[in-house]
Amino acid sequence: MNSKKVSVVIPIYNERDNIIKLLEEVLKVIDSQASDEIILIDDCSTDDSVKLIREYQNKSDSNIILVQHQNRSGQSASLLTGIIKANNGLIITLDGDGQNDPIDIKRMRNVWSENEDNELLLIIGNRVTRKDGFSKKFASKLALYIRRIILKDGTPDTGCGIKLFNKDLFLCLPYFDHIHRFLPALVKRQGGKIISVPVSHRSRIGGKSKYTNWQRLRVGIMDLWGVFWLIKRSPFPIKILDNEVIKHKKDKEQKWIK
Repeated sequence: MNSKKVSVVIPIYNERDNIIKLLEEVLKVIDSQASDEIILIDDCSTDDSVKLIREYQNKSDSNIILVQHQNRSGQSASLLTGIIKANNGLIITLDGDGQNDPIDIKRMRNVWSENEDNELLLIIGNRVTRKDGFSKKFASKLALYIRRIILKDGTPDTGCGIKLFNKDLFLCLPYFDHIHRFLPALVKRQGGKIISVPVSHRSRIGGKSKYTNWQRLRVGIMDLWGVFWLIKRSPFPIKILDNEVIKHKKDKEQKWIK
């Protein structure tokens, strides 16, 4: 597994109007000829998203991998599938609707290169100017306000789809449905570091959101209390004394005995 190259993981469900343009944009900012790759996870689309992707794969020499679920499993499960399939150590996630601008990948990789010695690092986008309707933005702000009070993860935009992290970090986190909404709190629980980077946000070209505000609220409240319980019941981060400190303590104890 290459720890320096990137696997861009993109879950999709009925994104025929967005996915090819998104692929073209991503390929402009990664080096697919040098082992960077794009992994698309189709979560049982009922439109011709898969057909379009297959056609694009056939005419492109880029490293594009398509994985298809047999049963509809949701966004978090799609992310997990893509991350497990990834051949590289660095993971970048993007939403398949095209609202994340792939140009921000460059900025996030620059931030990563300045902090690459931290294996427990999560870089997450902060959508400064969101191109969503009023109700969706209001629901997001309400959820953020509640999350800040309960989880105290210190992240201004936990729902942003564009993220950068180590594959091993994600796979050591406790998995559950909708985990992608709580990565900052879970990484912080693990003793990791979270860096928020301002990113752009675009309107949808086509298709529609897969979630309603009511779904977000209902599921979000249940998950919120579950993550809160997990954090409270966890011993992380576990701090371990290094060998030199332990040896120093033993030496002091032996001198005292004499």
